[in-house]
Amino acid sequence: MARTQTDSELGQHDADEPRTPARAVSPSGTAEPQVELIGESAPMRALARQIDRVARSDVTVAIFGESGTGKELVARAIHQRGPRAGGPFVAINCAAIAESLQEAELFGHERGSFTGATHARPGCFEQANHGTLLLDELGEMSLSTQTCLLRALQQRAIRRVGGSTEIPLDVRVVCATQRDLRAEVESGRFREDLYFRLVVFPIEVVPLRDRREDVALLVDHALGVLEGGRRVRVRRDALDALEAYSWPGNVRELFNVVHRSILSCEGGEITAADLPAYVRQAPASAVVTPLAQIERAAIERALAACGQSVTKAAEMLGISRATLYRRVAQFRAEGGEAPPSVQRRPRVLLPSDAPKGQTSPGRIRRPSASRRRDYRAQQHRPE
Repeated sequence: MARTQTDSELGQHDADEPRTPARAVSPSGTAEPQVELIGESAPMRALARQIDRVARSDVTVAIFGESGTGKELVARAIHQRGPRAGGPFVAINCAAIAESLQEAELFGHERGSFTGATHARPGCFEQANHGTLLLDELGEMSLSTQTCLLRALQQRAIRRVGGSTEIPLDVRVVCATQRDLRAEVESGRFREDLYFRLVVFPIEVVPLRDRREDVALLVDHALGVLEGGRRVRVRRDALDALEAYSWPGNVRELFNVVHRSILSCEGGEITAADLPAYVRQAPASAVVTPLAQIERAAIERALAACGQSVTKAAEMLGISRATLYRRVAQFRAEGGEAPPSVQRRPRVLLPSDAPKGQTSPGRIRRPSASRRRDYRAQQHRPE
């Protein structure tokens, strides 16, 4: 999903490795590679606009999305494009820390505060001072730690475990989760007041199956990252299989598959045979017929069934005659041929309506008796 990948999101190549370290710190003063989002689909363009809009502010951001979609990279992009880019970026995975240690990891601890605490240690909040703190997998945080987190956000200060001094901090908090936090609140597993404190600007990262047009770009990027000096390309049959696959593991799984295929291929070319069997055997994407094509076919069938009667066909289709004529005109305007039987009836011409030189009785339909009376009345109306 991005030009610079991390082990916590896209650079993992072995499914048996831990998903993400408990704590990752990018200290201030270090030049991190700039995060660049990969994708030209509408969801990716919308995501880029959201990041640009929120990065310049200091509002709390909540990033939602399935595992492997690149939520940490979105958080890094927000950090790098905002005024805190010169400060540290600290990421903590709440799911990788035991409940009894979550508070100490977040807020630090003093020496002797618990068994094994042989020296004082700053927590993630202190390490992220004047920077950004990412609370990854926030939905896995215990209720007791949620209470401490809420107080820290409200007071903009923390107290180390076993300490008695308030430490004021200036930290921007970004959280990420694959859980539905609103449902967690309703079930009582997540504090409602903390929810409203954290979910100020929500960002949804769509799964890869909903932006398959980006698969080719991501595969190309993965080759550049993973080929290790080899010149490898992907054949068309392999790319078709990759685009048809549903990617339940999202971008992380795609990198895993590409890495495996690089090692399996011969001659510097990845074919469909080099892909895992579950990718090759994935059902092809469903073919969807455009609505305009369905509508045209329905109109043609209705006219054929009604003996080309526009009135009966319109009744069968549940539309008016005028709507049917408009649809046919639309077909003609779009370059297609309209059904030949759908022609508007010629307008009844009165002698005054006929073009000059075309007033012979053979070229004018005889008006009805009522229209002749109206015409005579108009001719004898006094000026």
